[in-house]
Amino acid sequence: MPEARREAGSLLSHVLGCDRTYLISHSDETIKSEAIEKFEEYVQRRARGEPLQYITGVQDFFGLQFKVTPDVLIPRPETELLVERAIDLLNNHPKQPKLICDVGTGSGCIAVALLSANKETKVVALDISRPAVQIANVNAIQNGVSERCWFVVSDCFAALDDVHPPFDMIVSNPPYVSAAAFSGLQREVKDHEPHLALTPGGDGLKIIRKLLDQTPAYLKTEGYLLFEIGFDQGDTVRKIIQTDVWRLLQIYPDLQGIPRIVVLQKKAP
Repeated sequence: MPEARREAGSLLSHVLGCDRTYLISHSDETIKSEAIEKFEEYVQRRARGEPLQYITGVQDFFGLQFKVTPDVLIPRPETELLVERAIDLLNNHPKQPKLICDVGTGSGCIAVALLSANKETKVVALDISRPAVQIANVNAIQNGVSERCWFVVSDCFAALDDVHPPFDMIVSNPPYVSAAAFSGLQREVKDHEPHLALTPGGDGLKIIRKLLDQTPAYLKTEGYLLFEIGFDQGDTVRKIIQTDVWRLLQIYPDLQGIPRIVVLQKKAP
């Protein structure tokens, strides 16, 4: 199986501290017994369903490398679409400094990617999980953007005070998997990734409703709210958007054509 071969190559590369090209060009080299034992251990972990990224401890996202552990979700290609849409909006006013809030930052992948792409941007990144905040901070440091990012342990906006400057943009990849859909997830996801970051239970929309209700108090007029949704939530999300508060600009599909990224703009009062 090509996928199994690719993952085995990635694990061996990780054990030997080299890239795949080196493996191919040095295929006749003898591997030390210690490395073979470590490789076999990793293969067994993968065979039990542990995600490759948790074994190697890294995942690429938006051209950057991120540290990942079981305390954070593994960054996914769908979330890169959210970053792309946010960058498009930021580029409409490239010379104006922007203050962004990333709600549920996890590994920090969205915040760090936005900071790397736009040098005029600053980000306040929130997460209810202290271990996740610690990992996100490491990723900001490793990618050279920590001076423009502040990480706060917070349940949505709870840790922000009332006098905090309003944000130009708020972004989020919230937990949105419904209780019904959770049981059908792949074992790599269901058994290994943090449940708190995957599902709020019920219909999966608890945190999205919270964002729609609470975000206006922290967002500038004409500011933007962008968030990711589940594969079957597009129609329901359209119905719960408060049309007196929000202007729905678009719900963008992912690469499979599934509605995935919601982009709203706060209306003037």
